[in-house]
Amino acid sequence: MRKYETIFILQPDLGEEDVKSVTDKVQDVVASYQGAFHRLDDWGARKLAYPIRKFPRGRYFYLRFDGGAALVAELERRLRLDEKVLRYLSVNITDEPERKVAERKPAAETTEPAEAAAE
Repeated sequence: MRKYETIFILQPDLGEEDVKSVTDKVQDVVASYQGAFHRLDDWGARKLAYPIRKFPRGRYFYLRFDGGAALVAELERRLRLDEKVLRYLSVNITDEPERKVAERKPAAETTEPAEAAAE
């Protein structure tokens, strides 16, 4: 099995039930093709570099899974057909070294070192 990352962008004005239906559909595709589902992260709404279908913002999702070429083809086919999805991109990361995802630090922690450096 190969390792894959897929990032897809949804319309920013979708309700939670619409977002849940898309993410459930993605997880069902991975499960139905005997893929190994690792994570699905909601990166939140962000400003796009250029408007896509007249949307200046989009809601980003990160998907990490293991599977075959048929799984990726079916996943991309379903994302392409869903009108709620603005863009998607799947990347094979089998040969890439494992990276740790940086955790977000609270704002209070980041201001303390700056104050210490000023003294």
